[in-house]
Amino acid sequence: MATIQHDVIIIGGGLAGMRAAHEALTQGGDVAMISKIYPTRSHSAAAQGGMQAALTEEDSWESHAYDTVKGSDYLGDQDAIEILCREGVDDIIAMERMGVIFNRDESGKIDARAFGGTSAKRTCFVADQTGQALLHVMWEQLLRLGLKTYDEWFVTDLLVENNRCVGSVAMQISTGQLHLVRAKATVLCTGGAGHIYAPSTNGLAVTADGLGMAYRAGASLMDMEGVQHHPTTLKSNGVLITEGARGEGAYLLNSKGERFMENYAPNMLELASRDVVSRAETTEILEGRGVDGTVFIDLRHLGRELITTKLAQIYELARDYANCNVIEEPLPIQPGYHYLMGGIKTDVDGRTWDVSGNNKWKGVEALFAAGETANVSVHGGNRLGGNSLLDTVVFGRRTGAGAVEYAKSVDYGEISEASVKDTEARIKSLFDRPDGVRSATLRREMGAAMNDGIAVFRNEESMNIALQKVRALKEKLPEVSLHNSGRIFNTDLLAYFELENMMDVAEAIALSALSRKESRGAHARTDFPDRDDENWLKHTLATKGNSGPEISYLPVTITKWEPTVRSY
Repeated sequence: MATIQHDVIIIGGGLAGMRAAHEALTQGGDVAMISKIYPTRSHSAAAQGGMQAALTEEDSWESHAYDTVKGSDYLGDQDAIEILCREGVDDIIAMERMGVIFNRDESGKIDARAFGGTSAKRTCFVADQTGQALLHVMWEQLLRLGLKTYDEWFVTDLLVENNRCVGSVAMQISTGQLHLVRAKATVLCTGGAGHIYAPSTNGLAVTADGLGMAYRAGASLMDMEGVQHHPTTLKSNGVLITEGARGEGAYLLNSKGERFMENYAPNMLELASRDVVSRAETTEILEGRGVDGTVFIDLRHLGRELITTKLAQIYELARDYANCNVIEEPLPIQPGYHYLMGGIKTDVDGRTWDVSGNNKWKGVEALFAAGETANVSVHGGNRLGGNSLLDTVVFGRRTGAGAVEYAKSVDYGEISEASVKDTEARIKSLFDRPDGVRSATLRREMGAAMNDGIAVFRNEESMNIALQKVRALKEKLPEVSLHNSGRIFNTDLLAYFELENMMDVAEAIALSALSRKESRGAHARTDFPDRDDENWLKHTLATKGNSGPEISYLPVTITKWEPTVRSY
């Protein structure tokens, strides 16, 4: 056993983690990053379409904020949304000055494309590979600053003493050696919960690790019913077809060749918010106007030059995975799991505990979170495309600063080496199990259950079936066996740890969804089809109890935009 120690430990190497690390380093902190994969392989690289900010004189951050509030179906906290949209302008300029080569318009200014649910073209982009460009530039900056990284290390547990996170236990994947990680502040930036569902647009590394660890440590998970299905994914494998395609003018067609969005969002058409478009597509398919469970996205009228420059990756993905030349023919697509609006409840500085003294939510001192694993509540019931990258940059920065400030105010907490011994004993017990069920089997069954029961449309019956299935699968965890008993790059062992995290979070999603007896944003119930502001203009909180998640509620923060009828 070895011990490492840093004032601030950031767990996760995606864009939120990198931005938090950059800010913490520039604030003079002793900072290190732990990532289970090499940081530039993080799922942030898969973000295609762009990031929003009101950069033009004709636009305003207030307009962006209103669009975001409306897009959230009024479940987003408006104080946090104002910060996102106001500070996001400078954060995009900062990213450009670090070296992100955004597309330019004819005047040489940063170009922008339209995205769903927005009243102006404000989504800045790097062709259809924006996330990759941002991630690599940010990584270059961290290398320049000399960030200490622990690549291909897997954090198994957070260590909590007297409701304060004092560190974690991490396994070096290349050797299987366990390490005690001491930290004054721990920042979770581990991404979403993508592979709780199957299929998913998310990379294989997106397995709810931070969410599961924080939940077991005592943090609250907020609005976990808010799972977003992206309107345009490939049926065969869930691969994302960027919203940027519709932003550039692509059409959605049904089996009759009709632009069916005219019937669902006559003003915004294909650029309505994602939840609206996904429901429209699903309705077309269910009512028999689809083809083999899909509808079509049509780019043909955009022309070869635009497609091969601004949408080059989409051209290649369609060719390679769907045998479709989008220059000449429509591409079959369907809604697919994409993003988690819910996450670990935080304040606007990334803290997972209530510092107001009101004890409004249960949390863990010294534990911070940012990015998709966190819920500062800027997305509410539905995320607007382009706001996720902005979220990682704005609140990654604020969380990095908050973690350093906190770390400077405290000493290291007491931590016991017995924690590592407990984890070691747990691993040995896994190796000693007789042959049984495989992790992949339970994971596949969980994904199917969640996709069937808590998808674009859901109701009490379907969600209860999903919940009971997840709980039955959790009961089988003691039967899971490992076929690899070695310690070096044991992906079989990692898959088991990931599955435990996903099972806990899947249960929290199901119970949160069952508790919200209305339709709001992506939470569309056929048995409660209307939004109910009188009873349900509030957040759901899931905290770990003796027999699973316990649900409570928090009020939504409203600053200036009272809920109104939401239409596009």
